[in-house]
Amino acid sequence: MNRIPDPEVLLTPKEVAARFHVNPKTVTRWAKAGKLTAIRTLGGHRRYRESEVLERLREYKEANV
Repeated sequence: MNRIPDPEVLLTPKEVAARFHVNPKTVTRWAKAGKLTAIRTLGGHRRYRESEVLERLREYKEANV
């Protein structure tokens, strides 16, 4: 049976910022610097893949232990 994969959960800059405890503008700078991959909505807003954000968060925590 073919199963349609679950769609990727996308987060807003504000949601990403809350997870890292930083300002949403910092998240935008990270995207511009290539540290996070931003996906643009049709309206031009940035969204971030939850899977990538969780991976970066894990790396961030390991580096700051």
